[in-house]
Amino acid sequence: MATSSELVTENYNYELPSELIASKPVYPRDSAKLLVYDRHSDTITHTTFAHLLEYLPEACHVFLNDTRVIKARIFGHKEKIGGLGGGKVELLFNKSLDAYRSLVLIRGKVHAGMKLYFDEGLVATVEELHEDGTRTVTFTQDQTPLRFETLVVLLDKIGHLPLPPYMQREDNKEDERDYQTLFARHAGAVAAPTASLHFTPKLFEAMQKRHQTHKITLHVGAGTFKPVESENILDHPMHSEFFSISDQAAAVLDSNVPILAIGTTVTRTVEYYIRTGKKEGECDLFLNPHNPPRRVTHLLTNFHLPKSTLIMLVSSFIGREKTLQLYQEAVEKNYRFFSYGDAMLIL
Repeated sequence: MATSSELVTENYNYELPSELIASKPVYPRDSAKLLVYDRHSDTITHTTFAHLLEYLPEACHVFLNDTRVIKARIFGHKEKIGGLGGGKVELLFNKSLDAYRSLVLIRGKVHAGMKLYFDEGLVATVEELHEDGTRTVTFTQDQTPLRFETLVVLLDKIGHLPLPPYMQREDNKEDERDYQTLFARHAGAVAAPTASLHFTPKLFEAMQKRHQTHKITLHVGAGTFKPVESENILDHPMHSEFFSISDQAAAVLDSNVPILAIGTTVTRTVEYYIRTGKKEGECDLFLNPHNPPRRVTHLLTNFHLPKSTLIMLVSSFIGREKTLQLYQEAVEKNYRFFSYGDAMLIL
């Protein structure tokens, strides 16, 4: 039963030494540490990701997110007005609103109607400013409106991978391999479903032989990194992200087989489907101790930011106190945190 203390945002804070924030992955990827927590026996096991399959119940089906991270950060300059302006600008694509309109974040002051110029003749026109700091823009190239599918190809040529701000470094060539899952397919995410980054081809193949695996899509948005700023977690305006679930995957979700969700994005998508019956649309589900999972039986995830909706999601499985206890143990055992860090399996 959730308690009132689990509604207080500050209660999801924890101390993390800066040296435990991973700025690059370990190699091979499955040599990452894995903390296994068994809820039924209340036991903790420390192992490595390479041993993941030894802990998974044989009957469980595995669900993965096959979104692909796009090179969403681009740098350019503003249009000159009356001989003034033309200053530098940074744009971060967040998500597609429809075939031609995109929701973005822009570093630099802009106004509706302003044009922003980038490499390869790409032009973004600011259509609307929103109170939350996001902007609606349309993209053109040689005065031709660009559909999202064409825009993505262009971003891959001129853009940068949007590494999380806490890595405090620019992206490089290695990130093009490291910050993408082995099975990334559908372009649209601005952050990787990081629990899946630990798989090596060999381990992934072994898992597919042992467990029935299913791929769903949720395009992770920039809102995933947004800290909860309200005092009460339930007052947090949850971001929404596009998702899609196949009929085959939905049929499994409608059964009663045990499910391992690989990552928080999979968990939210599965649980949104269970609550709404929708196989495609915008997922804005906020899982927390007052809104626990109904369908996902096992969770594989990384270690998340303090006061984030992600640590609250983990708490929806095992409670806030147990979550913070496990995080404290991970700190003491020098686990690496966040996107390129180590992993935790909740059974």
